[in-house]
Parts: sequence; structure tokens; C-alpha cells
Amino acid sequence: MIQKRIAQWAVMAVAVPLAAAGARRLSHTLEARRGPSGVTRLLTKGADVIRPQKAKRRRFF
Repeated sequence: MIQKRIAQWAVMAVAVPLAAAGARRLSHTLEARRGPSGVTRLLTKGADVIRPQKAKRRRFF
């Protein structure tokens, strides 16, 4: 039971941000080569849904 929770946490903490960064980088690369298109907009929006670039940072004091 606890191992399943640790695995879920690992996926959320590591894999999801990496997927968002990969989608954003792929979008920028495709847009640089071929110009803006529906695919690049979709990749950027998907990356923003997963992990927004301009997320508010928590202040501790």
C-alpha cells in the first residue's frame, strides 16, 4: 500500500514536470523550424495545463 503511494508521488514529482518541459521544448523547436501551427499551439497549451510557467511561488516569511 505504501509502495503504491510512493510510486504515485514519484510520478507526480518527476515524470509530470519532465513531460511538460519536453512538450514545451518540442513546441519551440517545431515552431522555430516551421513557424506557428496548430500542433505547436496545442503542445504549448498542454504544457501550460500540466505545469504553468508563471506559477506563483510560495513565500515562507
